[in-house]
Amino acid sequence: MTKAVTEAWGAGSAQGKAAKRRQRYPTLAYLEKTARRRVPRFAFDFVEAGTGGHLGVRHNREALDGIQIVPRYGAAASVSTDVELFGMRYATPIGIAPVGTDGLIWPGATLALAHTAATARIPYIVGTLASASLETVASICPDSFWFQLYGLPAKDHAVSFDLLKRAAAAGAHALVVTLDAPVRPKRPKDMRNGLVVPFRPTPRTVFDVASSPLWALQLLKAGTPGFPNVERYLGTKPTLAASAGFVQREIKGTFSWDEMRRLRDQWPRALVVKGVLHPGDAEQAIAIGADGVLVSNHGGRQSDAAPPAIDVLPGIVAAVGTKTTVLFDSGIQSGLDAMRALALGAQAVFCGRAFLFGLGALGDSGSDYVADLLADELRVAMAQHGVATFGQLRNAERRHPSAFRFKNGTPPV
Repeated sequence: MTKAVTEAWGAGSAQGKAAKRRQRYPTLAYLEKTARRRVPRFAFDFVEAGTGGHLGVRHNREALDGIQIVPRYGAAASVSTDVELFGMRYATPIGIAPVGTDGLIWPGATLALAHTAATARIPYIVGTLASASLETVASICPDSFWFQLYGLPAKDHAVSFDLLKRAAAAGAHALVVTLDAPVRPKRPKDMRNGLVVPFRPTPRTVFDVASSPLWALQLLKAGTPGFPNVERYLGTKPTLAASAGFVQREIKGTFSWDEMRRLRDQWPRALVVKGVLHPGDAEQAIAIGADGVLVSNHGGRQSDAAPPAIDVLPGIVAAVGTKTTVLFDSGIQSGLDAMRALALGAQAVFCGRAFLFGLGALGDSGSDYVADLLADELRVAMAQHGVATFGQLRNAERRHPSAFRFKNGTPPV
């Protein structure tokens, strides 16, 4: 067999495998179903569940489903999805959101996500509690690397500011400061599964792992997920128990506006405030010098009484959309969802669960598959609605029945 024939056969085989995957997993829902079967129950529940009665997750879904956009026909739409964010050009406005303890659903998840960000040319907000260090991620996807910062208030935020310095030295293009986790929420599924500190395996845990052989093999390969970004601050041997105890004690997940000003003073590049749900907070973020706001209800993982993030997005865009970069996350499960948020004024969207379900279902290549799937769905959705650019999309006629109207009179747009 000649080299040319061998290469052609290999390319054909790869194309055939890709086609079979697309047939088997045409949407995220199919990946989620497979991930539920392949990973231990406690790991899947950690990613899938919200807080309380799971209402926040459900309401995010219902609100997105209620948005309608009127198509226009008669002109061929050659869709362009490139977007510029804080001076960097990305292939599509669908990035990877930070997910703490991401290695739980797939050991080594952070590294896989970093490779996906580099390959797909999309932004990746690496979490404080990611399963690989921010320096390692920066070396893999330097053009896509953003860093998410939780508040660690001990000793006047000494660790918070050291993490900031590390992120700056590693070349993070944006610092995404989280405000929407002021206290630890009650997550009944995690409690029921014993996913608490200190973690003590039970017979049920052992059974879950034994029933997930591919996940268990990956655990042996990648090692037990930890919190490498905080290990240097432990003051003791960086065991998993020590790291988890430190995270439980020290991370509060928010900052005051005065503390935000101090972060702004020390951060040299774009600063984004994450967890904004009110136009007043968006205005406050601009006042302290933030370059962007990330509209988010933490994926429904903090409070069941918080409104769906998509419902407050129009009011925030109306208030600050001409003054700052407005980003969005919470509930994005398809390219169509991304189009809905972009139509309402977001300049990019981020999702976490989608990429982790891909990893849980397909292993290390799963996040690549999700990036391609969402990008293709976005292009198809825009073409179906007769819009070639995001500017045209924002001018499309739409109906958003659950849009939130704020007391200060800020109208939805």
